[in-house]
Amino acid sequence: MAIAQPLQVISLRQAIKTMSISNALRASVNGIRANADVVGRIAENIANANTDGYRRRFAQMVTASAPSATGAPAAAGVRTEEGIDIDRAGAVRSTGRPIDLAIGGNGFFVVSRSPGETDETNFLLTRSGSFLPDENGNLRNAAGYYLAGFPYDQAEDLGPVDRNRFAGLRTVNLDSLSSKGAPTRTMRMVGNLPSQQTGLAASGAAFMSSAEFYTPLGDAERLQFAWRPETVENRWTLSLRHEDGTPYGEVQVDFHDSGALAGSPRLYSNALSTAPAPAGFSFDAAAGKARLTIDTGDFPQVVEIYLGAPDDHGGMTQFSGDYTPLRIDGDGAESGLIVRTEVDDRGDVYGVFDNGRRKPLYSIPLAEVVNPAGLLATNGNAYLLSYRTGKLGLAQAGEGSAGAMLVGALESSNVEVAEELTALIQAQRAYTSNARVVTIVDDMLEETILIAR
Repeated sequence: MAIAQPLQVISLRQAIKTMSISNALRASVNGIRANADVVGRIAENIANANTDGYRRRFAQMVTASAPSATGAPAAAGVRTEEGIDIDRAGAVRSTGRPIDLAIGGNGFFVVSRSPGETDETNFLLTRSGSFLPDENGNLRNAAGYYLAGFPYDQAEDLGPVDRNRFAGLRTVNLDSLSSKGAPTRTMRMVGNLPSQQTGLAASGAAFMSSAEFYTPLGDAERLQFAWRPETVENRWTLSLRHEDGTPYGEVQVDFHDSGALAGSPRLYSNALSTAPAPAGFSFDAAAGKARLTIDTGDFPQVVEIYLGAPDDHGGMTQFSGDYTPLRIDGDGAESGLIVRTEVDDRGDVYGVFDNGRRKPLYSIPLAEVVNPAGLLATNGNAYLLSYRTGKLGLAQAGEGSAGAMLVGALESSNVEVAEELTALIQAQRAYTSNARVVTIVDDMLEETILIAR
């Protein structure tokens, strides 16, 4: 004979069953929500499979629990933690465009939302290097972020830079850049004079040549040189003048005719200045060097021209044979406008100007942080620093683990579509299973309520 259970005992048991069923329902709902998050991340990854520099995102499953009626933890299903697969690089593909940039290492480009940014809190990091000039010449990537770099000064020097802060970075701008002219200070003359032209009954015609020099304003002008053979063997007279006809002076040069020093200058003498003031001419016979003072304004320009020291074959020589056109090299540069830019594997941006000059404009640093996983993802495939990223370093490309600058190339997304589709199938099955549990728990709860009646 069955023993009747007290009503209060039955009620307690039903309550416990109901609580267990509720926990199962809660766990399944959390499972549905978590797997929906996973599917969302997978969909986002597949959508960005062709986004340059994109880093795969994922939802990591984490067990969740809640306190039970007895105080012990009871399973409550799962939750997700967002993460970025930031350490795995994407494949690099060549584009051939001169300012498409990729990174062969762990570094990041430093960018800002606005050009001319100086506030350190407004700088971000990215691996997307598809940069093009905007309407003002500022380099901007496809997401609208502006590339930052350390600017070189007119002396082609970076000066002191703090590579642990964003201070000192400026937006890379390539619009209407000009190359300041540099005045010529020194020139060196190399060539051969025909010895058989000297020692004749009458002085022969002078051998003419000219060389370009640059004024302090960057204008290109020319100096003319006339080598006149004398009736004395192995003797020449050099005359110098401006292309506009202004004379500067002359000097007599005697060459060795025998021995080991044959053909080299033996003696410089009889230097004579014919320059109208404030222009001037003098000659250092011991060094084989002419000194011209050229009237270029309030501060005359001084140019030193090396012909070659006595007993030295490194400058002008005299041997039998044909006249060799003089090669006259000088420093300085003409002012010019930029015609194209180049980037090297160390991240230096060079301007090539229409005067033939090539000068550094910016140094593009590569940012590194101690913990890249601590970066905060934001719009446009960029990342913000956080307290979890650790120390910031702005390395020169090609040094350390930051990597080299790969010019004319872009880094593709690190998403593997096949991997994402496999994960999608797994998430779909888990989602379906959790939904099935909800249905079953609902049936069980209904049965429990019927028993209580």
